Amino acid sequence: MMSLFNKLSCRTGALCGRQSLRDLHTSRVTDLLLKSSRWSAQSLFATNGSTTRSSCKSRSDRSARSGYLLLFLLTIASASAQQIGQNKAADGTDTFTLSVKSQLVVETVVVKDKQGKPIEGLTAKDFTLTEDGVPQVIKICDHETLPTGASAAPIKPSADEDIKIYKRLSRTQVAPETPGTARYKDRRLLALYFDMSAMRPQDQLRALQAAQTFIRKQMTEVDLVSILRYSGGSVDVLQDFSADKNRLLSILETLIVGEGQGSAEAVDDASSADVGAAFGQDDSEFNIFNTDRQLSALQTTAKMLGQLNEKKALIYFASGLRLNGVNNQAQLHATVDAAVRAGVSFWPIDARGLEASAPLGDASQGSPGNAAMYNGTAAQASTDRFQQSQDTLYSLAGDTGGKALFDNNDLNKGIVQAQQAISDYYILGYYTSNAEQNGRFRKVKISVNSELAAKLDYRQGYYAGKVFAKFTAVDKERQLEDALMLADPITDLTIAMEIDYFQLNRAEYFVPIIVKIPGRELALAKRGGSEHTLIDFICEIKDLVGGTTVTNVTDKVNIKLTDATAAQLAKRPIQYDTGFTLLPGRYQIKFLARDDETGRIGTYQTTFVIPNLNKELQRVPISSVILSSQKIDMKDSLYDVMKAKDQAKESAADPLVVNGSKLIPSVTRVFGTDRKMYVFLQGYEPGAAVTEPLVAFVSLYREGAKVFETKPLALTPQAGSRLGTVPLSFDVEAKNLTPGEYQCQVTVLDPTRQKASFWTAPILLEQ
Repeated sequence: MMSLFNKLSCRTGALCGRQSLRDLHTSRVTDLLLKSSRWSAQSLFATNGSTTRSSCKSRSDRSARSGYLLLFLLTIASASAQQIGQNKAADGTDTFTLSVKSQLVVETVVVKDKQGKPIEGLTAKDFTLTEDGVPQVIKICDHETLPTGASAAPIKPSADEDIKIYKRLSRTQVAPETPGTARYKDRRLLALYFDMSAMRPQDQLRALQAAQTFIRKQMTEVDLVSILRYSGGSVDVLQDFSADKNRLLSILETLIVGEGQGSAEAVDDASSADVGAAFGQDDSEFNIFNTDRQLSALQTTAKMLGQLNEKKALIYFASGLRLNGVNNQAQLHATVDAAVRAGVSFWPIDARGLEASAPLGDASQGSPGNAAMYNGTAAQASTDRFQQSQDTLYSLAGDTGGKALFDNNDLNKGIVQAQQAISDYYILGYYTSNAEQNGRFRKVKISVNSELAAKLDYRQGYYAGKVFAKFTAVDKERQLEDALMLADPITDLTIAMEIDYFQLNRAEYFVPIIVKIPGRELALAKRGGSEHTLIDFICEIKDLVGGTTVTNVTDKVNIKLTDATAAQLAKRPIQYDTGFTLLPGRYQIKFLARDDETGRIGTYQTTFVIPNLNKELQRVPISSVILSSQKIDMKDSLYDVMKAKDQAKESAADPLVVNGSKLIPSVTRVFGTDRKMYVFLQGYEPGAAVTEPLVAFVSLYREGAKVFETKPLALTPQAGSRLGTVPLSFDVEAKNLTPGEYQCQVTVLDPTRQKASFWTAPILLEQ
């Protein structure tokens, strides 16, 4: 029998969970409530779809509400309904997998004679390779021939002899190679990476023009170019390695100049503008976070390119990159280590070009307006900031084998330098005899037969991989940031989620988010003698219209384990709920959860819409409809990171909290016949001169026939409510109903204004 969740997945258009509703939700037991402070979370749901089903199809229904319905049948339109889903396929089956892990290490070696000419024709027998002094058996030896003097590849004319401009940028992935093979033999790999968050609009324009000039005039027949972009969120692969000049140029033309400025670094030194405020937020905290994100994005890109065995040059366009003291050193080292391990060399290009700035700054910011203007401190701070921004780029290039281009208006020169640096080289691959995953540095030494008198250029060593059990706190933080950057989400953990909305005022909406994770998928730390288990959360919400990140927050949940809760965790879901305030609009939300005992990560990403109910004229404006099977006292939550004052403030804004008890939404909408089903929503009568009652009731349908209906509830708006808010709450007794699948319908009527709204959703009843 097709499960209810399969039907739900057809609505969402997203991947659904592997487990059925019965596996994920146990309606007879109390879920573990994990409550946190206000933050952005990853949702599985798009906003409400539509339904036009009327509850006035039963001829036997002759009550007063039938009269209401007959008045409005020609004017009503359905209210929107929540959509729910999971991050795994519902019909997936668990299979046993036997995996054998081996560590293939790839080295690229440039071999030249005394005159600096490449030596060709060498085989694996001509090389001697050791790792930490231990000889290794070379399994792969491939020679890559890349002429530096190749002629420029012509642009293939299209049908109309013009470059085709794509209306929408594509999203793709860097296609990996099969281990031990060279997919791009005798091809030069150049990745153009545009850090839009670190470039001013004029710098972005110069960088794009330089890339276009290179592709048009200097890209050779052996060159393959990839285009990547970072705009403060994730790393977007706009084009995998390709020799199609027409497509590459069209992508560069489609990039929007000026995007990604929401995370630009703010000035936080003696040359900062005087805003005239007595106190202000310290911008240094934001700069630390933004710099870590930029370096983490480079690290993620290096790992993606590491799937290819050949040499890779990453041309990094940015307007400088400044470290904030020692706060970003750990991420800088991690980025360099990832690039060295992946065989990627960074070639930073300062898109500011040759810059001549005024001693006290230009017109891009206000005057410092303090004593620093007169004693030289402001001018020195401005000079130091500019120098530090170039020092970081120099370090990235020097530590990975590249070269930085500074103070030069010919940005195209930096791309050509990277192009000419990749010539003839050998690819050597071996399976290391050291199977330890401890993250330590391993020294590699390569030599050739002494009679060749050759000069070798290669990577002198690498850092081994590291298993999660050996991760430090910094490693764990970087793992979450890296997972957030990935366009291809990690779905080791099953996540079910629901997102709702309730109008707070004319502008703002309270958006509660509910996350459920099956407890059986989390490691039972109690088995190892531990008295707690940790769950890490990280999320990001972006405004799809403006392209800016609304918020980006991490959180950690520490669940204390008694003998009773540890035993129940295997059969009950863990629920995490939070809420935040948003304006009407279209958003993208990405949510990650990690079991801190095993390192398993669950990810989900989708878009959702907060509607503007102020513009709803044809229907009765209503909020999301909450279906629940439990209410809990706020004092009984197992996890609470908020202080008492914050909790009181949050509870006052949360419409699901009434008299100290909170209604817990059922994400999976599976209910037991031995328990009540709670239905809650809000109706609104904004701007009404005379408030009239709204009439609402709940109906249950099975196979097209109505089998249950509550008594009509008529309520007037709350006193003093400027929105005319009408809270509508129902208790549905299902003990006399047969277990199975039902359609739940909520009908809201405004008899005075002859308007109505309908909301429907499938539910499942179990004994």
